[in-house]
Amino acid sequence: MGRVKVTPARPPAAAQRPQVLEAHGDRRVDPFYWMREKDNPEVIAYLEAENAYTDAVMSSAQELQTKLYAEILGRVQETDFSAPVFDKGWWNYTRTVEGLDYEIYVRRRGSIAGRAQGALPDTPEEVILDANELARGHDYFELGYVERSPDENLLAYAADVNGSELHELRFRDLTAGADLEDVVSGVYYGAAWSADSRTFFYVRPDAAMRPYQVWRHRLGTDPSGDVLVFQEVDERFELNVELSKSEKFIFISSSSQITSECRFLASDKPEAEPILIEPRRSNIEYSVDHQEDRFLILTNDGATNFRLMSAPPSNPGRTSWFELVPERADVRLNFIDVHRDHVVLGQRSDGLQRLEVLDADTRQLHLVGQPDAAYTAFPGSSPNYGSAVMRFFYTSLTAPWSAVDYDMRTRERTVVKEQPVRGGYDRNDYVSERLWAPAPDGVKVPISLVYKKILPIYGEAPAEPARPLLLYGYGAYEHSNDPMFDPARLSLLDRGFVFAIAHVRGGGELGREWYEGGKLLRKRNTFDDFIACAEHLVSEGYTTPERLAIRGRSAGGLLIGAVLNERPDLFACAVAQVPFVDALTTMLDDKLPLTVNEYDEWGNPQEEAYYRYIKSYSPYDNAHAAAYPALLATGGLNDPRVSYWEPAKWVAKLRTLDTGSRPVVLKTQMGSGHMGPSGRYESWREEAFVMAFVISQLGLDFGAVGD
Repeated sequence: MGRVKVTPARPPAAAQRPQVLEAHGDRRVDPFYWMREKDNPEVIAYLEAENAYTDAVMSSAQELQTKLYAEILGRVQETDFSAPVFDKGWWNYTRTVEGLDYEIYVRRRGSIAGRAQGALPDTPEEVILDANELARGHDYFELGYVERSPDENLLAYAADVNGSELHELRFRDLTAGADLEDVVSGVYYGAAWSADSRTFFYVRPDAAMRPYQVWRHRLGTDPSGDVLVFQEVDERFELNVELSKSEKFIFISSSSQITSECRFLASDKPEAEPILIEPRRSNIEYSVDHQEDRFLILTNDGATNFRLMSAPPSNPGRTSWFELVPERADVRLNFIDVHRDHVVLGQRSDGLQRLEVLDADTRQLHLVGQPDAAYTAFPGSSPNYGSAVMRFFYTSLTAPWSAVDYDMRTRERTVVKEQPVRGGYDRNDYVSERLWAPAPDGVKVPISLVYKKILPIYGEAPAEPARPLLLYGYGAYEHSNDPMFDPARLSLLDRGFVFAIAHVRGGGELGREWYEGGKLLRKRNTFDDFIACAEHLVSEGYTTPERLAIRGRSAGGLLIGAVLNERPDLFACAVAQVPFVDALTTMLDDKLPLTVNEYDEWGNPQEEAYYRYIKSYSPYDNAHAAAYPALLATGGLNDPRVSYWEPAKWVAKLRTLDTGSRPVVLKTQMGSGHMGPSGRYESWREEAFVMAFVISQLGLDFGAVGD
């Protein structure tokens, strides 16, 4: 097949209506500020025109997109079930069915004895919730949570039908198989049952989508009479509510980006007043769970990389805290998973997400051994508090996801289920590496990468020296881009692509200091690190700028926008999904979702130092005359996290400044939010679309190896 030829098309011309924005004596003129008017028919018409233009640009790659989608489907076991989990006499799991978008939640009666690992018990299956039925008639559908009651007779579930992340909460009687009359609207994430399975705690957001209230609902009563349990008045803080695994306590946590505090009440006394464990102090974080006669507290109080403490529920304040696991300079503790006799510690060391086990009696600590040198391990669905077996999920860039049961006493490891990859995948055909790129300030930045050992030949020449490479980045909120397997990515690898992750500062890959080195007034380190990784990959011969594509999402989209302004010459193609690119204007508007409680991450631009600094890198404000790479930006009309107008304004502005000839396109999901399409098939179509854009804009052949 020949090379893709991009269809000539005329992009829509966005009207320019200059809006003057002033702060700290600085004057900015925004010609596309009017795009914020979501109810304006002209805005909707413009977004639809952009979608039509994107379709026109991509029309010549339609065959490729269709082929990629077929390849993705060809690797997926469409009819499948998750690794079953045993709790309270039931084996719980989810099923997927070929042709259906959503999971089906099911259970079977049984016992834990005498059953082969991963096998389902030979008892009748009960469907407790079919998300496909709930989604019928909706273009978008997402379950915020599904929570079984402690007595296993009821199910609470919260559904979002437009991507706004506002959910409708309902309750299902599992014995009768029917929903109760109780319906609560306007609910956010966070949920907890009382011990008697008759009271339910839920969270509501404010007008800015900040979860700020915890409410209590008694089943069988009118939701208008629900009781406000706690309200967070500080706009920098968000609330959450959850039930301890022991089911003895309900915890209400209030947290900003850098500070937190927690309250608790006994789950058998749901009407009690929540008790504060330790008052908030600036820059001090702690989270709490329960184990037998003590609370377990993970905190950075006196420990940059966190330590594990304990305290009696009768006197849980800081003066009673006792150290169980001290801070270690090279180990960042980031979560705990509590069992009756053991504590699973999630930790980051050497850039890897690892698991440790603490014996509650002996206080001995051991690292859970894994078969690969580079991997990612997360604790999974282990609801059985009394069990000595921990379930975790394991993956790497070449190892498909697997569910593993680990006996914390014997240290025996049993793979319960591995993600099936159809089509004859052999991980030995692929190579995974770790590189270190020198940043401008001398810091070494890790890069994880994967590629196929035998590469195809492109074009008419016998061989081309440069491999195409897709570099992914994020770098915010201490979120780590861990090396994980993705079967869809094989379509790139089998075409000779190198896939790489730049583990830039602002993320959490190398501990708390790595995060702090890429936030607030050090945010530019994130962008410098990413550019350094790209330059290193070029200098080491993995690719060339003509074959280098980059991709990021949300805060990672800000990263993409910033580096495009800094080095448009270094990249040939870019994908920015729901990108936070109008950072300064958004952070100045405290009425928008997530603004005030984001000050600890980006800084408050009401303060001039932060205003000037954010302005120095905000992608929209720093767009300039240059030959930009081919760009695909995406947005969601109902996105409560990054408003649709950020990518829309950015694309419109870039077109007025771009001196090159490569396409700059915008695709807006008109019925979804921040997470993109909700159904799995639409999600795979979107991934095929993105890959087709990258492959076609790099000028590569349609076919995979052997075509």
